[in-house]
Amino acid sequence: MKLRIGYSVEGSTDVALIKGLARRWCPDAETIEGKCRGSTRTSRRREIPSICLELARKNADLIVFLSDSNDNDPIAWKTVLKQETGKLPSEYAHLTVFGACQRNVECWFCEDADWLSTKTGKPGDEFRVPDPKTAFESALDIQARDRKVQEIVALVQDAPLHNWLRNRSFEDFYDKLWKKSKSLDGCEMENLRNR
Repeated sequence: MKLRIGYSVEGSTDVALIKGLARRWCPDAETIEGKCRGSTRTSRRREIPSICLELARKNADLIVFLSDSNDNDPIAWKTVLKQETGKLPSEYAHLTVFGACQRNVECWFCEDADWLSTKTGKPGDEFRVPDPKTAFESALDIQARDRKVQEIVALVQDAPLHNWLRNRSFEDFYDKLWKKSKSLDGCEMENLRNR
């Protein structure tokens, strides 16, 4: 039976990240999009339980939540993570992994600015800023009508993710996925720490 990965994220780059990681580590998995964070028209307090219920009804074997801290404070992501995990009903705890990006997901992509520079042709220094979202979107020519999801998925599949571990929020997310992958059939996560 095919592994089913449900997810709820904040935007199209986050979707591409989840799909890219799934293709990289669980190539035969089916991804199931849950409602985007903040778009469910329920309070944030009730949003996580309702998304879990929705994805569990769709037989998700894993549910991934990914949020941004939207803050340059180096521990803001931990606060977001604590708030979000505190809203998780215990009956979904065995299915769920939470991630919170320091600032935003583009910070993870830009953690290895030199590699991203070789992929996009843009100077690496453009990505070495506290909030690289604008530089990332410009480098990939992301526009409102073309979010470049497939291009970003391909980037994730090819990225030297071991370098992303320098970002504490990505390291935390990776570690939780790594532990969870041990119980998932059809998911072979590489050990990024052995590089």
